[in-house]
Amino acid sequence: MTEWDWYRTFLAVLSEGSLSGAARALGIAQPTVGRHIAALESALGLALFTRSQTGLLPTEAALSLQPHAKAMHSTAATLERTAASYGDGVRGVVRVTVSEVIGVELMPAVLASLRAQYPALSVELVLSNQVQDLLQREADIAVRMTPPKQDQLVARRVGAIELGLHASPAYLARQPAPVTLEALAGHTLIGYDTATPAVRAALRRWPQLARQHIALRTDSDVAQLAMIRAGAGIGVCQVALARHPPGLVRVLPSEFALPMQTWVTMHEDLRDSPRCRVTFDALVEALTHHAGLT
Repeated sequence: MTEWDWYRTFLAVLSEGSLSGAARALGIAQPTVGRHIAALESALGLALFTRSQTGLLPTEAALSLQPHAKAMHSTAATLERTAASYGDGVRGVVRVTVSEVIGVELMPAVLASLRAQYPALSVELVLSNQVQDLLQREADIAVRMTPPKQDQLVARRVGAIELGLHASPAYLARQPAPVTLEALAGHTLIGYDTATPAVRAALRRWPQLARQHIALRTDSDVAQLAMIRAGAGIGVCQVALARHPPGLVRVLPSEFALPMQTWVTMHEDLRDSPRCRVTFDALVEALTHHAGLT
């Protein structure tokens, strides 16, 4: 039987592209990384990497093994989180995944409150706009802007978080606010770089926000919000967040309003876990209040 550590090292080399990078990521010596990979290749009877000028390139066999190794990694992490949760009271580790902007703007206050109430609780916060697989236990709890489709998930809809077009007072002092969607053509627009399915759906209604009209592009919602606050132009952000200091001005509210239905979800097997239950309830409360501000 092969060792789990070998697969963990295998995933690190896949991610980092070199033995030295994997060693740094794992906090182990580079020769140890090399021994793990050699031992795994020997046990499987497969070549997993080839050397190139840019580093180690995964073979077809390695890429085929990658999703199975990731599943092993998720299972091992779940085992550790579950084992750490046993004992009196609320204790252990909860892994939560939220979008970048929710993670930066809303979660710090939620986590501060949770830690004050439950000092034995630890939270792993994953900021990602990608949907983490709760069935594979890549996370314990997720905040999603799409309804969960799996029957094995517990989900609570917290309401609609509304998106609108906003600009800073400084920007509007230089450039008067547009009065029509067509007038956006005379403004600096801040927005996406890569069109996601959600973006493409919105563009069918608001073609004025097509990529070629956007002067400042990034797929990071946090970076977009920072640019809007800095006075760089007009962009889309959550209406509730626009009210946070330093404060933004909503433009064309009757022309552009996009409600995003929001759910807090977790695997049904975790409904009786004290650590997951209190975290789930805290997220529902915070997001319900947040959605109500819109």
